[in-house]
Order: sequence, then structure tokens, then C-alpha cells
Amino acid sequence: MNPPEEIVFVVDDDARVREALGELLESVGWRAETFAAAADYVAYAKPDLPACLILDVDLPDINGLDFQKQLSCGVHPPIVFITGHGDIPSSVRAIQGGAVDFLTKPVGDNDLIAAVRAAIDRDRIQRSASADLADLVRRLAALTPREREVLPLVVSGLLNKQAAAELGISEITLEIHRSKIMHKMEATSFADLVRIAEKLQIPITHSRRPGSSQECTTRRP
Repeated sequence: MNPPEEIVFVVDDDARVREALGELLESVGWRAETFAAAADYVAYAKPDLPACLILDVDLPDINGLDFQKQLSCGVHPPIVFITGHGDIPSSVRAIQGGAVDFLTKPVGDNDLIAAVRAAIDRDRIQRSASADLADLVRRLAALTPREREVLPLVVSGLLNKQAAAELGISEITLEIHRSKIMHKMEATSFADLVRIAEKLQIPITHSRRPGSSQECTTRRP
């Protein structure tokens, strides 16, 4: 039998709740790890798996909403809150803080499963985006210092002769740098290179063409 590929963390000081949630989650096929306090969860070595954090609002060592705020400073699984004393201000604060859902005990099995599934799906998407960005950063690191100077000029839309003049190099040398950048960044086209630069937040500090102005950006009706 293959091990679960997704994990759900449960932080609740009620042992009966932890046991019931653990059994429910594992019956669905998720791996469940339960903790009585936030500190225990923090100390746990977390596997590199798509995950969800089910978090009680009233914990012995910290308020769950305050803990959510602490976690926001780093990378953490999407949160599903559960509480025995729900109120509108708390639910609004939780959702504004990025929580997937805010459920009141006793929590219905279907509602919890749906919330956890949504949280894991969100985490999977976030992980994929982070992995893609890390790969782009790796490609960027392969560029030489000169190629990093050329990249923003190229994606700004400058002609080769304009970018070459900006750097005080020949147009042929600029073209060589541009070709190497395309290869190292694994860009399939100029448009693809622009999209990559946008994802990497490469600063665009030059106009696209001589004489470009605000009037040129006006679209026809």
C-alpha cells in the first residue's frame, strides 16, 4: 500500500476532538498528525507534502488567530479553523488572514472534508508555483553579470542597436548576449522571455521604442 501523498495537521487541545478528526481524515486517505498545542506543531519536522492545518481558535499556549498571524511571516499550509465559540469578528479576521474556512464545532464531516480538500488543493498550487519560481531563479543565476545587464534592456523592447548603445557595446556583441540569455533562460520565444522576466520581477526601466509616449498606448475603440 502506497503511503499517503497528502498530510493534514490538527492542533486542538481536546484529545477527543484530535482522535475523532484523526480517524476521519485517515478514513479519507490523508495522513493525519495531531497536536495538543501550537508549540508541539511548530517543533514537528514536517514532510515535504501538500498539506492542510486544522487549527482550533482556543489553544492552551496561544490564540489560534494570533498563531495564524505568526505563521504568516513564513511558509505554512493553508489553514482551516475550527472553534466551539465562533463569532463574526473572529471569522472575518481568519478569512482576511488567508484561512480557507472557519467552522464551528461540532463540525460536520462533509463540511470539514470539503474545506480540507480545498486547502490541500490550494497548497498544491502554491507549491507548484514556488517550484516554478525557484527554477526560474536557478536559470537567472546562470547568467553572467553582463547578461544580467542585457536582460532588462531586451525585455523592455529596445532594439538591439539601442540596447547595445546603452551598454556601450557593438550590436553583434549584444546579439550574442541575447542569444545566450534565451538559451540559459530556456525561453522559447521573445514573448516567453518577457513572461519569465515578469515572474522574476526584472525591472523595466526603458521605453520600448524611440518616441514612445502615453498617446501611443491608447487603444482603439
